Amino acid sequence: MDTTQLLKGVLDLAVLAVLREEDGYGYDILRRLRSAGLEEVGDASVYGTLRRLFQAGMLTTYVVPSEAGPHRKYYALNAAGRTQLSASSKVWRGFAQTMDQLIGETA
Repeated sequence: MDTTQLLKGVLDLAVLAVLREEDGYGYDILRRLRSAGLEEVGDASVYGTLRRLFQAGMLTTYVVPSEAGPHRKYYALNAAGRTQLSASSKVWRGFAQTMDQLIGETA
């Protein structure tokens, strides 16, 4: 199965989940996703998702100066993002449970 297709459907949820506990800048978020097991997630996909979630009003941003390079744009989950994370998590759990049942029947 091509996991890149699965990632497209859940990347919003994964990014929101990564930002639940701690704000992060683009590369940091990408690194955290990969460390969590989503090794195949692409740079452009994550940056595009961050822009889209910000434009949809689910994230806020702020800039932190850096002495060792360019300033970093941090993303933070806001109230709308937390609401979306909760709703999407419920949908995901229901979907995953259904798939587990289907797979169990054929295994």
